[in-house]
Amino acid sequence: MAAYAIGYATLRSTEWQKEYGAHMPALTAKHGGRLVAKSPPQAMEGAPALPETMVVIEFPTAEQAQAWYNDPEHARLKALRQSGAEFSMVLVGA
Repeated sequence: MAAYAIGYATLRSTEWQKEYGAHMPALTAKHGGRLVAKSPPQAMEGAPALPETMVVIEFPTAEQAQAWYNDPEHARLKALRQSGAEFSMVLVGA
């Protein structure tokens, strides 16, 4: 069953993004993931507190999403991301 890693980001700086962007696509693909959406979110109902940007990455399974998140190569990228953004992520199944 497909699983979706959904990230919520509010940027503090953009200095980290070039290096992060150079490595994250390959790491995501290594675990069968693909970027499905990356943009500022729009409220459709109610008045939710919205982050600056949301990212949705689809994986074939929740196990592959967890393997991607826990991959040792991801540790350095997480540190970069956390250095320049307030970031949260959830995992949901289809």
